[in-house]
Amino acid sequence: MQEYLSTFGISENVFTYVIMPLLIFLARIGDVSINTLRIVFVMSGKKYIAPIMGFFEAMIWLLAIGQIFQNINNPLSYIAYSGGFAMGIWVGMTIEEKLALGRVLVRVITPEPMPQLVEYMKEKEHRFTIVGAEGRYGRVQLLFTVLKRENLKDFVAKVKTVNEKAFYTIESVKRVSEDDFSMTEDRPNFAVRLLGKIRK
Repeated sequence: MQEYLSTFGISENVFTYVIMPLLIFLARIGDVSINTLRIVFVMSGKKYIAPIMGFFEAMIWLLAIGQIFQNINNPLSYIAYSGGFAMGIWVGMTIEEKLALGRVLVRVITPEPMPQLVEYMKEKEHRFTIVGAEGRYGRVQLLFTVLKRENLKDFVAKVKTVNEKAFYTIESVKRVSEDDFSMTEDRPNFAVRLLGKIRK
């Protein structure tokens, strides 16, 4: 590669101390980003996508670590490797957040019934269950629902609009039993979002 770049007038020092660390940096961003998304897919039970991503993750990592060994006396390679790792985590988390993959379990606890929230859930055709419970200060209403993550932001905003002091918790869900909540339903959405991000 160095011989190829030399035809463009790029010196050996520029290649060693600028181009190669940059390539290592970008490679680490790539493989760590894939790793972050792969973990999400594993947690979501997508057993066909996760191994494919693992294959490319390992290949990119080997290319990056191979360049480290070839430039073992270059301290910039180590900085690029570590910096790419850190940036890859951020990039992976950002992509995962934008894609909003999977589903979440939401619990909402309020001391009083929330008919406005119930009507909102029915209007949006979200499945939910409400039960009475006992809290620290007396009787409370406990609402359970499982949502697509893409709908979570709007739902939380509605909860805060109805009762800004409502207590809620959010957990990731690996899979649910209903046919219309099957994991295969998420795959077209993922493909559409991923292609949309690539085109931008």
